[in-house]
Amino acid sequence: MSKPDPLVVIDAVGMTPRLLKHAPRLQGLVERGWMRPTREVWPSVTSVAQASILTGRLPRDHGIVANGWLFRDTREVRFWQQSNALLNVEPIYAVARRRLAERGASFTAAKLFWWYNQGADVDFSVTPKPHYGADGSKVFDIIGFPDDLPKQLEREHGRFPFHTFWGPQAGAGCTEWIAKAAASVIRDHAPNLTLVYLPHLDYDPQRFGPSGCDMAKLVGELDEACAPLIDAADKVGARLWVVGEYGHRDVHQPILINRALRQAGLLRVRSGPFGEMLDTFGSQAFAVCDHQLAHVYVLKSRDLAAVRDCLAALEGVDRVLMGEELAELGLDHPRSGELVALAKRQTWFAYPYWLEDRHAPDFARTVDIHRKPGFDPCELFLDPSLPLPTLRIARRLAAKKLGFRTLFDVIPLDPSLVRGSHGIPETDPERMPVLIADGPPPSERGPIPITEIYTLLINALCP
Repeated sequence: MSKPDPLVVIDAVGMTPRLLKHAPRLQGLVERGWMRPTREVWPSVTSVAQASILTGRLPRDHGIVANGWLFRDTREVRFWQQSNALLNVEPIYAVARRRLAERGASFTAAKLFWWYNQGADVDFSVTPKPHYGADGSKVFDIIGFPDDLPKQLEREHGRFPFHTFWGPQAGAGCTEWIAKAAASVIRDHAPNLTLVYLPHLDYDPQRFGPSGCDMAKLVGELDEACAPLIDAADKVGARLWVVGEYGHRDVHQPILINRALRQAGLLRVRSGPFGEMLDTFGSQAFAVCDHQLAHVYVLKSRDLAAVRDCLAALEGVDRVLMGEELAELGLDHPRSGELVALAKRQTWFAYPYWLEDRHAPDFARTVDIHRKPGFDPCELFLDPSLPLPTLRIARRLAAKKLGFRTLFDVIPLDPSLVRGSHGIPETDPERMPVLIADGPPPSERGPIPITEIYTLLINALCP
């Protein structure tokens, strides 16, 4: 049987139809094919959006209910896990491989910086994965398959600029590197399916809000970074699609939901030498915050009504759902909280649970995406109250190089610094995530569900 042309899928997080006018290369793809806005899933955050694109299902089926959640068997809150086994539904690369094998055809896939990368049934993968030493130290690195692929790409394009992937220095560097590395994989191996995650538009729109940053400049930088990818796809005769995950909106108010639960006597902490730690075993209720949605885990069902009333009274909270109401959002899955709180459009949920900053845990002032029991966009800032913060970082780096344990405690504790967020699906088609594709377009002219991208992709891979 004849094999379809290779397909490259760029996940340009934050790209929406209204921004395409600033992206001539991506607009050129629209002119070669077609574009539709897509209706987001709940919550519209990275892990959920990517899981829904990869499986064509909602969180109730694929199980990814947020970027992080409470692992009930250990009572640990864990964010940004990479295991492909966390997907409860078979992803597209596994389905396409099986379908083509049944027809006697081979299939290869590359997964480059998309989430749930480790253990994925793909032939080429690269994803960020630091090394953690027994002394508490951390060394940035990437991991992938085949084993020599990450080092090969770093020999060709230089070290992956990990500091630009997340943190106060997050910016264009990582997107440019990922795009060039993906172009190398496409040219050298021409996989049937290549998934590429480009995060550039996820930084300043969170720091400053979309109205507070130069979106034309940022989109232009993303568009320019796509040039080697587009060239590589053209060279091997690959089709090139672009998907978005969500758009950003301005916010003006953080909701300190865990502090409210603590003041109500429902959340408990353990005090110690490194600050106050959330006690997930002793708390009657606590919230795992992820942008504009919070999963609230309630220990005893008899407390549900009281916790719900407490949260519904908070300024900035739009709705608090429980029980069968979670099905409205497709979040009726055991990983979800007993309650799910939704923010109003210009507010968002911040995770802090301590009542005084002097009692904050030591990790709160650092970039520590795995230890914090909630997503923390404050990690995109240097603490403005620190005198000469870059000098502080330089001293910490010098101490680290000399072999001393050190803490890069330069992250602010003030969530009011954050001016942009996402999570509540958009209603304006111009601000919805974009889908740029080729081939037969959907019959409907309006927005299509983001889960429908899976169907379009599988039809393109296995016609």
